[in-house]
Amino acid sequence: QVQLVESGGGLVQPGGSLRLSCAAAGTIFSNNAVAWFRQAPGKDREFVAAINWSGGDTVYADSLKGRFTISRDNAKNTVYLQMGSLKPEDTAVYYCAAGPKVTIESREYHYWGQGTQVTVYA
Repeated sequence: QVQLVESGGGLVQPGGSLRLSCAAAGTIFSNNAVAWFRQAPGKDREFVAAINWSGGDTVYADSLKGRFTISRDNAKNTVYLQMGSLKPEDTAVYYCAAGPKVTIESREYHYWGQGTQVTVYA
């Protein structure tokens, strides 16, 4: 069992930056990967980035690589998503999820956080 608690969402102006946090507790070593997904109103859930605890290997959505950076602090059991050069189209509910390996497929992640709202607006 893994519990995920998110924080860091809010309102930011276009071109700004924001850092999301996902604090994990439970059997995180048997759920070696943490990913970020997002869902905008009226749209499907979209993969953002993923990282594993053991090696720090990362995968990014092609459209977001270069603006978003995923990282982890193993001592704090926390995964971060640093978002830069934010655009209005980045507005969405952002979710973190845990699973056994790094993948872009949402079906491979079995534990999910509550979601945090990110709004990019002037």
